[in-house]
Amino acid sequence: MATHIPAIVLLVINVGLLWLLMAAPLGLRTVRVRAAFRADADKVWNAVFPLGHSADWHHSVLTSRVLPGAPNRVQQTYTHLDRHGQPIVRSLDITQKLTGKEYDARVLDDSALDVSFWKDFRERRRIVEDGDAVHLTIEQTDRYRGFAFLIFRLFALRREMKALRQWLETGQSRPERAGFEHPLVQCALALLSTLLLWPFFGLTRDGLMLSALLTLVVALHELGHMAAYRAFGHKTVRMIFVPLLGGIAIGGRPYNSLFEVSTCALMGPGMSAFFIPVAIALHNAGGEGALAFVSGPSVLIFLLILGAFNLLNLLPMNRFDGGQVLRQVFRSRLSLMTGSFLVTLIILGVGWRVGISSPALLAGLAVFALLSMMGQGGVKPRDRLDEMTSVQRIASGLGLYAAVTLHGYAIVYAMDRLFA
Repeated sequence: MATHIPAIVLLVINVGLLWLLMAAPLGLRTVRVRAAFRADADKVWNAVFPLGHSADWHHSVLTSRVLPGAPNRVQQTYTHLDRHGQPIVRSLDITQKLTGKEYDARVLDDSALDVSFWKDFRERRRIVEDGDAVHLTIEQTDRYRGFAFLIFRLFALRREMKALRQWLETGQSRPERAGFEHPLVQCALALLSTLLLWPFFGLTRDGLMLSALLTLVVALHELGHMAAYRAFGHKTVRMIFVPLLGGIAIGGRPYNSLFEVSTCALMGPGMSAFFIPVAIALHNAGGEGALAFVSGPSVLIFLLILGAFNLLNLLPMNRFDGGQVLRQVFRSRLSLMTGSFLVTLIILGVGWRVGISSPALLAGLAVFALLSMMGQGGVKPRDRLDEMTSVQRIASGLGLYAAVTLHGYAIVYAMDRLFA
């Protein structure tokens, strides 16, 4: 039991962090940022006020115009793209305070998201003059489940303040270069993740190798998602490493079709599956000198981590890749239950084959069932996504079960040789 304690602790930490980020019921919360500028108050007001003549100052805002016949309603067009690759258009209802430079805003319509996404959202912007300084306060109130989106909005507002300062000083607003999403920053986060995982595997050379291999497996998995985004025409894709939790691949626009959702989810474990026969072939071939490592335990450990990580991601859970694919392929409740049961049965069979006890398997399923309830519902698009054709449905289903089978075989192959 003592040998399993680090793995159990790591699992508990991950479940707790995921709950805090994705599911903790925070209720209505207000994100607030403040900044002071050495600038003319009217100039700042006309920039931050949607009805002002400089309301399109920000690099992500293409236009900001008053709707005909509705002087308190504004339509803003953004550089961010909707599912069809067109600029997102959003309509706002503006309530200006009778005294001072202050207003409240709420979203009436959105060309990308269903209006229910914005039902609790309110924004307030206020300017206060203090001698030569102009103090701007931006508040955004919304209902949150988990800290992830709240933190995202906080960083977005801080970036907006930074861009506003740049515009006031230079007359131009440019997208922030580098920063958190820079590849070098993500490499540093990957290294940090490796070091944070190291103690859970033992502070030895072998422990460091295990944590490094796990980080490599995460990177390969996210690269698969990124490749799928590119194939579907996303102009920008990026990977964000989250120490301890893994990584996230982000596309450049919302999904356009159910087949796109299915393929982008499947390509995480799908790309990793291509490495399995290559690694097995190299291991069987053996080698001498510089290639001797391919017949040693390192490749088997890589196969074991690769198979286990991706097989867990293929579980038919709500936020996992397997659940994403299953929900697109099987549209009726009965077929979805049948498809999910078959995937679960294969995974349980792999666990039983490598010697995991029945209580441990059941406990693991209970944990992942709990995870599947985190963040249910998601972000609802404005319009229904394009349906799959029969050929696309069959291809996605076969791809899912092929990925499950290959990763299961990788685990069995590695375990049989590591513990023979």
